[in-house]
Amino acid sequence: QVQLVESGGGLVQSGGSLRLSCAASGPISLTSFSIYVLDWYRQAPGKQRELVASISPDGRTDYLDSVQGRFTISRANAKKSVYLQMNSLKSEDTAVYYCHIARSTGRPYDVWGQGTQVTVSS
Repeated sequence: QVQLVESGGGLVQSGGSLRLSCAASGPISLTSFSIYVLDWYRQAPGKQRELVASISPDGRTDYLDSVQGRFTISRANAKKSVYLQMNSLKSEDTAVYYCHIARSTGRPYDVWGQGTQVTVSS
């Protein structure tokens, strides 16, 4: 079974930066990984999970309005990994961040990571 392992979360002061990483392991080839849409979601206490950033197989990116210009999503297919560079962090960015991958073609299939806590102190 494909698994996603996230890292890079932690406690940071307002205005600081963090870089989240997510690596896929298990029965997924480099070729297969390259056709997946890769996303980062977040969920703050008492709120619904929301899509923060997404990157398509051809590298197109999309961002939540509130993080546009501060966050950057990127992918490294050769490492079966996706990253989220977060700059100018604000207290409202505090949440558990989840990595998510989904096939862009063929039979629907997706996987979620276990989540990593990001806490921004004001």
